[in-house]
Amino acid sequence: MNLKITLLTTCIAFGFLTTLEAQKVKVPVDTTIISKHSVAIKGKTIPYQAELGFQPVWDDMGNPIATLNYTYYSRTDIKDNQTRPLLISFNGGPGSASVWMHIAYTGPRILKITDEGFPVQPYGIKDNPNSVLDVADIVFVNPVNTGYSRMIPDSEGNLPKRDQFFGVNSDIAYLADWVNTFVTRHNRWRSPKFIIGESYGTTRVSGLAKALQQRNWMYLNGVILVSPTEIGFEFEGPVEIANRLPYFAAAAWYHNALPPALQNKDLTEMLPEVEEYAVNELLPVLAKGGYASETEKQAAIKKIAYYSGLSEKTVSQNNLAVPFNYFWKDLLRDKEGFTIGRLDSRYKGLDIADAGSSPDYNSELTSWLHSFTPAINYYMSEELGFKTDLTYDLFGDVHPWDRSNNHTGSDLRDAMGMNANLHLMVQSGYYDGACTYFNAKYIMSQININGRFSERMDFKGYRSGHMMYLRAEDLKTANQDLRDFIEKASIGIDQGAKY
Repeated sequence: MNLKITLLTTCIAFGFLTTLEAQKVKVPVDTTIISKHSVAIKGKTIPYQAELGFQPVWDDMGNPIATLNYTYYSRTDIKDNQTRPLLISFNGGPGSASVWMHIAYTGPRILKITDEGFPVQPYGIKDNPNSVLDVADIVFVNPVNTGYSRMIPDSEGNLPKRDQFFGVNSDIAYLADWVNTFVTRHNRWRSPKFIIGESYGTTRVSGLAKALQQRNWMYLNGVILVSPTEIGFEFEGPVEIANRLPYFAAAAWYHNALPPALQNKDLTEMLPEVEEYAVNELLPVLAKGGYASETEKQAAIKKIAYYSGLSEKTVSQNNLAVPFNYFWKDLLRDKEGFTIGRLDSRYKGLDIADAGSSPDYNSELTSWLHSFTPAINYYMSEELGFKTDLTYDLFGDVHPWDRSNNHTGSDLRDAMGMNANLHLMVQSGYYDGACTYFNAKYIMSQININGRFSERMDFKGYRSGHMMYLRAEDLKTANQDLRDFIEKASIGIDQGAKY
């Protein structure tokens, strides 16, 4: 009996140790998986190759300290790619994987959702008839600790120092070198090159525009900022408060919460009126602060309430500066009992209590995670052939993030000044409450501070939120805007980069 127990215990122990050994998950450091596909884009069949790869980040001694997971799509019916554009794509966070634009915007395959962007089941992936793969090859990059990208321990099992990855400037520095290696490995030095970033990714690509140019002598043809952050420009105080109002008006218009005189106008007909008021009338009152007259204050309270859908009492109690959180909680509080989303205010949420100063959760992000998580895990494994026990981290461990010395906006401005071929396009959703469309316009005004870049800059607005491409109509329009931008930025490049 004791012998049986001993043997059983031994077997269990051996099985447990074997299981522990089997559970060690290794990260591929430098490898690729190639697959062939085709997709119909704008009525034409486009054959392409998908390369799911891992490319290292090296230290000064040539030792791998991290490896970045990427997915590279290239047309296979193009014999010579020297004139074919390359689009390098980053998402944001910081700490966000490239999943969002990868399987919902520009890539050849996108997740299954409703035409307005809401999750449906069964989850899955379908062809993207709007992808820009017809006009450009695309690489989606996951920075360290996002997607399948990871830091690599040394021979003693110690991970590298985090500060060489997780900060505004360190992020740009190592990614510039990584892009240089990618372009070299894939023989794309001759190709016109464009970089696109979403949300914090706009901070990243704004800095990369100059870093690639100055550190690696890689000159770009275009930068696309999707739902841009402040990219290092100052927003605090009266400017930041005044800039909120056009977004408030857009969100209120969507939910039919404005007075009839505004509600009966089309969105893009109504917004210029609000923008004009915010800059020319509200901003001076806010700048005066307590020195504004009672007449000026009362007039501002009435106008803010009129354009925002909030009550005059709410505006007054917040000293003309209604916080975003309160707006998302309060706009529909008495009318419908719902909150509205932060990143996309078309989405409604349901709190436990109507009282409070902010929503219980982000209704739009909850919806998106519902759709994206199953889709990317299925796609990487079943269609691109990467079988692993690694977790695909939509949001990775990158904090604390060093945000000091952020001069990425002025870096982009410098890069445009030094490179006569460099163009800029900004894409924003009117219902984005995190990176508002009017802040994006303000950013453009700071980049174009001398008024000399106007011919090389474009702004595009969409009737959706942070990820405007989740709405089917905007997916089609935004991709076409990218095509047009790539074409515009390619005109005359054979005539020389000169003023």
